[in-house]
Amino acid sequence: MPETHTPAPTAPAIADPAPLGLAAFAMTTLVLSSFNAGFLDKSASAVVLPLALFYGGLAQLLAGMWEFRRGNTFGATAFSSFGAFWLAYYGLVKDTLPGLTGSSAANTGNAVGLFLLLWGVFTLYMTIAALRVNKAVLGVFVALTVTFVVLAVGSFAANDTITKVGGWLGLLTGLIAWYASFAGVAASTFGRPVVPTGPAA
Repeated sequence: MPETHTPAPTAPAIADPAPLGLAAFAMTTLVLSSFNAGFLDKSASAVVLPLALFYGGLAQLLAGMWEFRRGNTFGATAFSSFGAFWLAYYGLVKDTLPGLTGSSAANTGNAVGLFLLLWGVFTLYMTIAALRVNKAVLGVFVALTVTFVVLAVGSFAANDTITKVGGWLGLLTGLIAWYASFAGVAASTFGRPVVPTGPAA
């Protein structure tokens, strides 16, 4: 009898997690930036915390893990890192900042400024890698880099006006991220590009 070979089982396809990660980032950024821009009174800014924990944090972290499974180093690094950013933000606002009773306002502002500035540095080098993704994702990283730097300057200088500018930039960043998320979801469900994202460089 001829020898038969059983084909090796193939792993099931994994849906693109990027639209989820972008949507989680976008919504959380938009809500926080609405407070930073002065649209809402900061006394109610704790409403950001559940989003930071569950959507911006957990959902984005999961998107990063699925990007690892798909072999996408850029997506895995970006979503895992920014998921961790929102989890860190949750811990910073909920537990760390209220406990800094022995720190001066200037010292606390410098510490938060350093936190934001280093995230800006990370985002800057990810922006270089984003040149090979598409124009929509590149737009997110360019806008986010500027947002982090401006917010860092506002924190270092204890300047509410600069922080408000950072809030407006954050709103722009969130809207671009939402656009990129919509583009990915729509392309998947329609089976073709529905809105332009621009080719990679």
